[in-house]
Amino acid sequence: DFCLSRGLGDVYKRQVINRELRSLKEQLQGLYKSQQLDGFCLYLFGIVLRELDMKAQARKVLLQSVNVYPWNWSAWQDLGLLCTSREMVDKLNISTHWMLEFFHGFVMLEFQQNQQSLKVYDSLVQSLPNSNYLLAQSATAHYNLKEFEEAQHLFEQLLSQDPYRLTNMDTYSNILYVKESSTRLSYLAYKASTTDKYTPETCCIIGNYYSLKSEHEKAVLYFKRALKLNRRYLSAWTLMGHEYLEMKNTAAAIEAYRKAVDINPRDYRAWYGLGQTYEILTMPLYALYYYRKATALRPYDGRMWTAMAGCYKSLGNLQDALKCYLRANSNKDREAVSLNELAQLYHQLGNDDKAAAYYQKHLAETEGEGEGQDSIAALLFLAQHHKNIGNLRMAEAYASRLLDFSGKEKEEAKAILREIHSTQNYKAGSSLNVSIDMSIDKSVSDIELDDNN
Repeated sequence: DFCLSRGLGDVYKRQVINRELRSLKEQLQGLYKSQQLDGFCLYLFGIVLRELDMKAQARKVLLQSVNVYPWNWSAWQDLGLLCTSREMVDKLNISTHWMLEFFHGFVMLEFQQNQQSLKVYDSLVQSLPNSNYLLAQSATAHYNLKEFEEAQHLFEQLLSQDPYRLTNMDTYSNILYVKESSTRLSYLAYKASTTDKYTPETCCIIGNYYSLKSEHEKAVLYFKRALKLNRRYLSAWTLMGHEYLEMKNTAAAIEAYRKAVDINPRDYRAWYGLGQTYEILTMPLYALYYYRKATALRPYDGRMWTAMAGCYKSLGNLQDALKCYLRANSNKDREAVSLNELAQLYHQLGNDDKAAAYYQKHLAETEGEGEGQDSIAALLFLAQHHKNIGNLRMAEAYASRLLDFSGKEKEEAKAILREIHSTQNYKAGSSLNVSIDMSIDKSVSDIELDDNN
């Protein structure tokens, strides 16, 4: 109740409950048993069953619908959304038809199998080179892969072919938001509102525009409008959760994310958002549960593994944290967070050689980005490490780089350099003494030899 009163209450109040669903089910079930339903009526029956949360029966009826009339794309989409795993899709007894390839591409995209879906769409484009649907799906796959430049290029191509299109344009607005392209996002919001302001896509685009301007209350208002138009609009629930998180309204954020995963359990962004929210609430065990869900959906995304590692670290489970950071690093952690964390963990676990190796990788990855606090800590560790193992030249090089900074690190670097120079002078003095001693010994030996002669 607290959550509803603070954030989502007005969204729930306006949800219309269809009180005729059970009556419709009774009527359609009788016709279904007597096999009097055609492909469209089977689709209708499947939707009624889905709305009554009878998902297994709905899946069975929708499968019959696509087999009877395979040209109803809505039936294929709803069937795919009711499948909770790829194994479930593979077990569907679907008749061979050219629409099956479209279905496979759609399902792969839903299950975040983006590379495989791109192969399917590339194959279909050979037969349908001017299909806007295939172009939009390919753009979405690139967006999921974080290939924002390619995704943006395809969405702009899509808009040039279909200037008044709104479907999928909320995904395009997400790309512009991530890239902080405020001018392009502003124009897209204006164009969408002049095309049709009463669509969920338009509301989400405008919501993203206000979010980029840090006007989070206005952003939430537009995401709520999207949900009034379509209460099952997944993007609006997830994006609204993000906004509530920005506004520190964790209760409303949790409710929004939960609604998103109820609609589509494969929405990794909502699971990840739940993990972030519980992490903010300093509940790492809950956060870990939700991060695991997100990681299962996106095993190749370094951010998911980094988030899990952070939870393990806060719980004191350093070995599991180490494994997760290694997975993050192997999956191209774009922000190079895992390298620095791996170095710290190896140091904590007493393996300074590996710690030094990862600190060196971290410095190489972040070269040219300016020396942040992590890089300063890496330089200090490497200077101390190389001094300890007797590699004075490397130690001096790393310590010298720290002289450009102010603060305690600079003073520590000076102390290391003084130790290095002291050691070098001592070694030089020792070498000189040894050399003098050897010269004296040689002279004495020569004199003794002359005396004997």
